[in-house]
Amino acid sequence: MTLAITFDDVAAAAQRLQGHAHRTPVLTSRTADERTGARVFFKAENFQRMGAFKFRGAFNALAKFSPMQRERGVIAFSSGNHAQATALAARILGMPSVIVMPKDAPAAKLAATRGYQAGQAGSEVVLYDRYTEDREAIGQRLAQERGMTLVPPYDHADVMAGQGTAALELVQQVAELDGGGLDAMLVCVGGGGLISGCAVAATHLLPGIEVWGVEPEAGNDTQRSLAEGHIVHIDTPKTIADGAQTQHSGTLTFPVIQQLVRGIVTVSDAQLVDAMRFFAERMKIVVEPTGCLGAAALMARTAGQPDLRGRRVGVILSGGNVDVRRYAELLEG
Repeated sequence: MTLAITFDDVAAAAQRLQGHAHRTPVLTSRTADERTGARVFFKAENFQRMGAFKFRGAFNALAKFSPMQRERGVIAFSSGNHAQATALAARILGMPSVIVMPKDAPAAKLAATRGYQAGQAGSEVVLYDRYTEDREAIGQRLAQERGMTLVPPYDHADVMAGQGTAALELVQQVAELDGGGLDAMLVCVGGGGLISGCAVAATHLLPGIEVWGVEPEAGNDTQRSLAEGHIVHIDTPKTIADGAQTQHSGTLTFPVIQQLVRGIVTVSDAQLVDAMRFFAERMKIVVEPTGCLGAAALMARTAGQPDLRGRRVGVILSGGNVDVRRYAELLEG
């Protein structure tokens, strides 16, 4: 089966992102190594522009727009990171953006999205009720009415290729650190944009690598989809990992996961909080709950998790966008 993207697409995305996206640091921790029994390399996308890996995919997609598309602008739907990423990328590229966001989205994310749009003519946030309205239908309707281009949060080839640059950099940076490669990579899974891009990049550069996805226990739609051999749709999961509250994998992302990902494991919200606390106390960094999925799977070592002791493991920390008050409550609780 022909997949939606190839390594060449990821490499081309890396070229477009040069000078625009941060080459985020790769962090190590002796304590993390001792706790997991592995040699761990954390790719800190919480230090990416707008605080998450999503900037990579959004910028790559928008940078490929034709002059006519740039003039008319972009539409995106998102409750958080893709919203901010698209608004920022559009501002950098000088185009209007219309972002469809739920009325109950975190105030900080709404404010950040509107802040990126400030002074950009034709840009606005359109609010909807997530329980009674369909964001995809709203986005498609507005795109038709206004002649704008719709860029979804994960099920889009250029978005997938952009996200894959995180793994491309991680493999390169680990080699720069000590000349070695990686035996495994742990990546959080929502709709599959990040893991599909990362799997394409990682398995091309390191053919023997195992790429594992990690979902919240309450939202294991991709794990179930792999088991059943087709995309499974679930109700919106209740989990603190708000970036992984997707209901199903994408039609473009799922075939990549089927072909290149070794398996999907899950972690509990309590395990996510443990990982958040570890990063705060021992590594002095803020990682949002979704960003902790891969690390939580490695640190928890509960039944069903891959045994990665004695191996070199890359972990994508996908972002750090969490409400400060909520962050404090989770760590105290």
